[in-house]
Amino acid sequence: MLRTVHKTLEKALAGSGRRGLARYSLPFALLFVSLLAQYGISLMVPKGVDFPYVLLYLIAIFVAAWYGGYGPGTIACLLTMVGLPALADHTFRLTKVDPSRLLPLIGVALWVSKVSSSQRGKREVLLRARDELNQSVRRKREDLAQAVADLESEVDRRTLSEEKLKTQLGRLHLLDQITCAIGQRQDLRSIFQVVIRTLEDNLLVDFACICTYNPEAETLAVTCVGMRSEALAMDLALGENAEVPVDRNGMARCIRGELVYEPDLGQLDFPFPKRLAVGGLGSAVAAPLRTESHIFGVLLVARRQTENFTSGDCEFLRQLSEHVALAAHQTQMYEALQQAYDDLRRSQQTVMEQERLRVLGQMASGIAHDINNALSPVALYTESLLERETNLSPRTRAYLETTQRAIEDVAHTVGRMREFYRRGDTQPDLTPVDLNTLARQVIELTRARWHDIPMQRGIVIQTRAVLASGLPPVAGIESEIREALTNLIFNAADAMPQGGTLTVRTTSADGRVHILVEDTGVGMDEETRRRCLEPFFTTKGERGTGLGLAMVYGVAQRQNAELEVKSVVGSGTTFSLSFQTGVALAFASPPAAVQKPHSRLQILIVDDDPLIIRSLRAILEDDGHAVTTATGGQEGIDMVRAAAEREEQFAAVITDLGMPYVDGRRVATAVKTASKNTPVIMLTGWGQRLVAENDVPPHVDRVLNKPPKLQQLRAALAELLPEPVERAV
Repeated sequence: MLRTVHKTLEKALAGSGRRGLARYSLPFALLFVSLLAQYGISLMVPKGVDFPYVLLYLIAIFVAAWYGGYGPGTIACLLTMVGLPALADHTFRLTKVDPSRLLPLIGVALWVSKVSSSQRGKREVLLRARDELNQSVRRKREDLAQAVADLESEVDRRTLSEEKLKTQLGRLHLLDQITCAIGQRQDLRSIFQVVIRTLEDNLLVDFACICTYNPEAETLAVTCVGMRSEALAMDLALGENAEVPVDRNGMARCIRGELVYEPDLGQLDFPFPKRLAVGGLGSAVAAPLRTESHIFGVLLVARRQTENFTSGDCEFLRQLSEHVALAAHQTQMYEALQQAYDDLRRSQQTVMEQERLRVLGQMASGIAHDINNALSPVALYTESLLERETNLSPRTRAYLETTQRAIEDVAHTVGRMREFYRRGDTQPDLTPVDLNTLARQVIELTRARWHDIPMQRGIVIQTRAVLASGLPPVAGIESEIREALTNLIFNAADAMPQGGTLTVRTTSADGRVHILVEDTGVGMDEETRRRCLEPFFTTKGERGTGLGLAMVYGVAQRQNAELEVKSVVGSGTTFSLSFQTGVALAFASPPAAVQKPHSRLQILIVDDDPLIIRSLRAILEDDGHAVTTATGGQEGIDMVRAAAEREEQFAAVITDLGMPYVDGRRVATAVKTASKNTPVIMLTGWGQRLVAENDVPPHVDRVLNKPPKLQQLRAALAELLPEPVERAV
């Protein structure tokens, strides 16, 4: 209670504006309270009890002196010692004051005021110190709070920076992973697949695809769609190979090279963003794929939520698009370089093969001439025997016919030697060929190779002919097919060094006729099977030339046939030639049988080979002609000139082309100079080449190939002589 009174008095005397009035009013109020207290106490204290009422007035004096100060304390003393007695006397006259009591009381009151003033001063100092301390503490607290706030802000900023740094480092790591992954690939599709799959797994996008740009049509073609995006892509009609026009669809800026971020696809008024929004996508980023200054595609990613891509996401996609574009450019350069390297390697191989074939052609040209010269007598005598000797035994006639076929095959082979170094200019004349008959002939013709020679080493090769009945004829050149089958049987025999079974099989199916040569030999691995048809490729070492199967392939190509090779290592090999049937062929009608000229002709033969001269002379003399021979070009020219001087001329001149010193061209020129009406027949091993290359000498009337055929020679004489010749058709 005292504390409450104390605070009340302190508060009442605190205001500076009313402090004086309150101080000087305090003694009166206190004495009034004392009187009231005395009155109240007197009512409660029984009469006759001496109560120390003076204490009430002393308390009032000391309270006035303590709270009011010197003046109010003195006034309280005077009122107590002077005013109250006068008031009590009812006369209101001043009574005699006892100084011995008044002065000590005033002194005590002044001392109390002094003590109060001192205490109040100290209290004010303490209060000011407390206020200053409170202000200092408040300022320190405010500074500390500000420092804490700043520290928290710095912590938040550093935390955010750390999170951004971690995110950036994670994206850089992801970018590095993608770069390493696409760097190990050399084709665009696998690069695109790696990028899309990584974005779906790590960037958590709802749709991702890569489109290639067609600047001519101004369209984007969807090239690669993520696995998780396939269902949504089908709903959006953005499956692979789907096309999106660029004109006013929100992608034009991306085609110009800008990274496009659309935070809210639903707010755009372009067809393509609307299509994405209808599919449930809210935001999308399109990054251009640029190589140098060329935009070749767009990387498109989207999420279902709007405003769901941060600036870091956009920057990552921009950097990723640059890496993808660089990898794509390097892949394209690699493919171009690889293509250039392959082209260069093929060109080098072609040049090398052409050079080898050119050398082979030069050698083959000379060899063909010599072979044709050597075959000519055999061909003429064989044909003459078959024609004139009617009493030959069937066995002898069969032998001679086989010999004649072999000579024709060799002649065809020699004629095709030039195919190794130049392509034929004309299509061969195809005739009906019975493959069953041909297969039997080839098996019999090659008996020595697959039976006799292996038998000398104790090796047995069993040969079977499995021929389909009712086999339709095929269009081809019989001699070439016979040669191809011969080569295949030779290869089959070589592939069975320990013996085995060789099967020649014919079948007909699906409008084609097939002839197969099968063996149970060592077989071929995949690399050998792939290269076995290349010229000069052989696995036989010095025993092989590498031309056999290449010749078979050439035969198949010339006759529109298909050649198939199947082989298993250790189980054998099967070669299959497939010919088409039912083709309307303009088969040449059989040549008319030409009779011998009805007149006896004077014929000059010019050649440097004595065997050819002898055989031609014998054949023509058997036909009833008079034959003159010259063993060289110069000798033939001298004979023509001598006859002209005698005013005579030969009915025909048959000359070779290649002769030492003076060749057949000069002989033909000399003949036409001496007698322009005398026909010149050039009989040469290069006849096929001269006709194909349109290089027939200007003074030659007819070119015949070596080895000559008797019917062809008779036909030429009959057609070139001025006298009419009867023909039997």
